[in-house]
Amino acid sequence: MTTYVVSREILENNIRQLKKQAGAVPIWAVVKGDGYGLGVLPLAEILSEEGITHFCVTELREAQILRDNNFTEEKILMLRAVSDREEINRLLDLKVILTVGNEETARLIDQIAAERADVAEVHLKIDTGMGRYGFLEEETESVISLYGEVKHLAISGIYTHFNCAFNNEALTRQEFAAFNNVVEAIRAAGYETGTVHCCNSAAFLQYPQMHCDGVRLGSALLGRMPFRTKLHPVGYAVTNIDEIRTLPKGHTTGYSALWTAKKDTRVAIVPVGWYHGFRVSCQPELGRKRDCLRASLSALKQLVRRKNATVEIAGKQCPVIGAIGMLHCAVDVSGVECKRGDPVKLQISPLHVKGMPVVFRA
Repeated sequence: MTTYVVSREILENNIRQLKKQAGAVPIWAVVKGDGYGLGVLPLAEILSEEGITHFCVTELREAQILRDNNFTEEKILMLRAVSDREEINRLLDLKVILTVGNEETARLIDQIAAERADVAEVHLKIDTGMGRYGFLEEETESVISLYGEVKHLAISGIYTHFNCAFNNEALTRQEFAAFNNVVEAIRAAGYETGTVHCCNSAAFLQYPQMHCDGVRLGSALLGRMPFRTKLHPVGYAVTNIDEIRTLPKGHTTGYSALWTAKKDTRVAIVPVGWYHGFRVSCQPELGRKRDCLRASLSALKQLVRRKNATVEIAGKQCPVIGAIGMLHCAVDVSGVECKRGDPVKLQISPLHVKGMPVVFRA
């Protein structure tokens, strides 16, 4: 059976390393996207065992899972702006901290909290460039006015989200400065900002001076960053060889006949394909000329170097041949001692895993 295996030891080591780097600054662990593919509850339980008490979600379901499974006292922050009355009420029932990024949402949550004779805890979101949720720096006066006007909101934090922390230091520093301008203006007006946080995983690892009062970490927990770190990937897929066959010279394999045997070739058929997330990655952003150039150079480099996908069979890295199919791929096992049913190990990001159970092992 095809399974995605998560190394509990590697995950725990990643968490401990990140905690050490954070020092006294609390980590808000991001468990969105079903715990980045690992499962909200399994990931949160391991984080909790390592002393993490602050969590971030983007769906009501994720918060519900945590509260239903003994995460009763932990802080949970909803990173997505919510405007649906029913959802807001349910989140308030779960004692979730809501995100406020505009006056309309602030007044709606204030009204709902008043109807409940309740006080809603919220964090203010400042948009410094991501362009999705949040007050603009130019709206700082509107932000300040909320402190004196909404009576049923408890503003316990303020944050932003950097859009290029992984590859653009100048822009990240510019966004950090804009964020600080808003924070300082609020304090100058005599109000408390509460927990100030702006670092995602990329910013946390590269800009320690931006850690502020808290950091939000997701991808770093998995050890999968777009630049080199001391963290390690936490998971991999394991399956078994479906079939061993010999393709004669001149025979092709896979759609579009991209590979042709130059000689009689021993081939293993492995029941994992792009549907399961094998060789699937986040699509590169091609909105700028330099991004297009970078993607083109990367593709050219792979073409020149002939860097094919590989899988591990009998302790050896074996090249995948031909186009990867939806549910299968073919692997050149010439000279490798293996047979039908032997185990196969594949590197797949948990972000893209589908169609296989996730198991945690020591």
